[in-house]
Amino acid sequence: MSVTVVGIGGSVRPDSQSERALHVALDGARGAGAKVQAITGSALALPFYDPQVPERTGAARELVEALRTADGVVLASPGYHGTISGLIKNALDYVEDLRSDERPYLDGRAVGCIGIAYGWQATVTTLQGLRSVVHALRGWPTPLGGAVNSAETRFEPGVETDPKVAETLRTIGRQVVDFAAQRA
Repeated sequence: MSVTVVGIGGSVRPDSQSERALHVALDGARGAGAKVQAITGSALALPFYDPQVPERTGAARELVEALRTADGVVLASPGYHGTISGLIKNALDYVEDLRSDERPYLDGRAVGCIGIAYGWQATVTTLQGLRSVVHALRGWPTPLGGAVNSAETRFEPGVETDPKVAETLRTIGRQVVDFAAQRA
């Protein structure tokens, strides 16, 4: 069975730490046999979600369609003032467009959650915030979540400054694939 995993994360800054962490987790999903798609950076700069406005930008339609066909999802958010960024929250608000689908919202989908912040308090509360949103959207957060303290761990292209953290993120990606395959 082919599993599709969609990764959503990062900030408007290209190649941010949260985007790099997302790609490490997606590498884990890819290594477990999944087809992966990343929606990051400027692709997440969507108009504020408004359920009263039915028109969607091309980027918003692509996000919703990717989630509609996803078997699993990985979310990576920077921590801003102790919770998920507005950019990520707004992208997740578009999941409301799936409310009338056969699989509404993120129903039955495994979702890996990763919080990235400068310091442990914001890192952990960001992860907790992601998990709360996933529960509200009927998704199944993976047992392992990622809390990446960017004061201690930095991701640079081609360099793993902390192999344990990188392996944790890859494990999250593999768990998403494992649970999605079991669900199928």
